[in-house]
Amino acid sequence: MARMMTPKEAKGLSDETVVHVLWLNAGLSCDGDSVSLTNARLPSIEDIALGTIPGLPKVAFHWPLIDYQVGEEFIEWFWKGARGEIDPFVVVIEGSIANERIKTEGYWTGFGNDPLTGQPVTLMEWIDKLAPNATAMVAAGTCATYGGIHAMQGNPTGAMGLADYLGPNWRSKAGLPIVNVPGCPVQPDNMAETLTYLLHQLAGKAPMIPLDEELRPAWLFGKTVHEGCDRAGYYEQADFANDYGSPKCLVKLGCWGPVIKCNVPKRGWMDGIGGCPNIGGICMACTMPGFPDKFMPFMDEPPGAAVSTRAIAPYGNLIRSLRAITKHTADKEPKWRAPSTTLRTGYRPPW
Repeated sequence: MARMMTPKEAKGLSDETVVHVLWLNAGLSCDGDSVSLTNARLPSIEDIALGTIPGLPKVAFHWPLIDYQVGEEFIEWFWKGARGEIDPFVVVIEGSIANERIKTEGYWTGFGNDPLTGQPVTLMEWIDKLAPNATAMVAAGTCATYGGIHAMQGNPTGAMGLADYLGPNWRSKAGLPIVNVPGCPVQPDNMAETLTYLLHQLAGKAPMIPLDEELRPAWLFGKTVHEGCDRAGYYEQADFANDYGSPKCLVKLGCWGPVIKCNVPKRGWMDGIGGCPNIGGICMACTMPGFPDKFMPFMDEPPGAAVSTRAIAPYGNLIRSLRAITKHTADKEPKWRAPSTTLRTGYRPPW
């Protein structure tokens, strides 16, 4: 998958070409991913929109959260995409996709009205209209990527993620797979960085975006929470928290960090600050395809954690004891650093 865009795929992206980003927040969601993206800093959404990043093509966001256009003027951009009148354009889906085919009347989602019928256009209908012409399709947040909370067992909507609907092997007309950027909500810089990468790729200045088996950007979701957590050292020492005010490892309190792919402990939430384990919260696995069903109940010790914590206890207790001895000796100054009539550093004159 690591290849440059072909000249044909990058064709038309001159200095004057505008890449339109059609943001559909019509899914089942709280709009938290849109709000989250406004907190991005590396890069910021303003840097992307205003073209301050070198090599980035011109971008026009058609996004309900920030667009000054409203009503029919705003919705018309989506109809232009459906008719193939703008090219290139990137579709961003926010919110899970309700299955509108399981009922005979009404609708679960709606984004604008069909001028022919006057009826709301469902998210499923928009995807059907836009996907064939889209240069790229991006799912923002766990609801759009894998269905999220709305897709849990017992839900009445038949909700699903974008790849569930289009199929995991779907490709855009430019040959790009669906790009999933999970998180509940999505980590701001993860989303902004992914958009920046795709825009550079569309300009022919980056190789094919590297994705893992669940279509997540591999460089963002290649490590576990545990591998980037500043509490991981406590786990190694079998030193576990018994309450949420403790700085120690939270595995026994329900943290799924050892097996969850997420970079929040390393990256923080905003300007390197915050993030669930960083502020004392357990990892509830919101970036994973099985969320939430496979990780409930959230506050219980995860399956396997009891075995692993018991197994590491003898080793951890020994390591903790040895480190306590070393720390005791290392936390003192050398004896020669004191007033004296003789030199006690061990220095020997060479002449």
